[in-house]
Amino acid sequence: MQSGTHTLSPARQKLKACGELMRISRPIGTYLLLWPALWALWIAAEGIPSIKLLFIFTLGTFLMRSAGCVINDFADRNIDGHVKRTAQRPLPAGRISAKEAILLFITLSLAAFLLVLFTNSITVYLSVGGIILAFCYPFMKRYTHLPQVVLGMAFSWAVPMAFSATLGEVPLISWLIYTGAVIWTVIYDTMYAMVDRDDDLRIGVKSTAVLFGDMDKLIIGLLQLLTLIILLLLGAQLQLSIWFYLGVMVMAGLFIYQQYLIRERQRDACFSAFLNNNYAGMAVFIGLLIHYQTI
Repeated sequence: MQSGTHTLSPARQKLKACGELMRISRPIGTYLLLWPALWALWIAAEGIPSIKLLFIFTLGTFLMRSAGCVINDFADRNIDGHVKRTAQRPLPAGRISAKEAILLFITLSLAAFLLVLFTNSITVYLSVGGIILAFCYPFMKRYTHLPQVVLGMAFSWAVPMAFSATLGEVPLISWLIYTGAVIWTVIYDTMYAMVDRDDDLRIGVKSTAVLFGDMDKLIIGLLQLLTLIILLLLGAQLQLSIWFYLGVMVMAGLFIYQQYLIRERQRDACFSAFLNNNYAGMAVFIGLLIHYQTI
């Protein structure tokens, strides 16, 4: 075998670094962003969303999550090198430049925006807000202990967009879903932040995990309860069937399991709790899916 067979060319190394920036091999963030969008699409279309909108929102979710990861790593390029979990990311490791990262963010954002042009004018206007939120989030950890709230606002922005794309308007019920999705995002991203809390305290990065301190498990529990209450209110408002409530019950059971995981605040366990939220969001969607299939 010739020497150098396993060495990637410079171009392929750069592509590999771009893929790492976009977290292509770690799709959990895309799933977490997608579930509230699917909740909204199914409710807005009363169980029969168009294939066109499903494609637009699924691909758009992937593109905007990827863009968010890129701008996050750009914002943290001088911080990640001091955190054990992130020290080998492409920017701090020097495998991609800051200019290239910005170019990638712009390309992904423009691609997502082009998708939205195939909807309607109100959805196009709303998409601008989503891009602004995605850009602002990574810089918030320097100025506020609530960057997870900004992330929740960005991650959940697909909810009003799904309603506007489907109905041509943004009804009040969409903001109830949006609020629940924002709170849920704060829950799982606080668990994620608990993984890096020691490093964040050492280098001065702000987060809800730092803000909550020893009250973290209690506050997460209260936010979990609030999320469930909002979903129950949603079910009552829309007169959803038992299937939806069973989905919410599964989410509640998973929330209890997450509390068990984070009980000792161990890094790996907190990360597992974060990952487990994918199943919580899926459970609610499955409940909605069966509800609309059986009415």
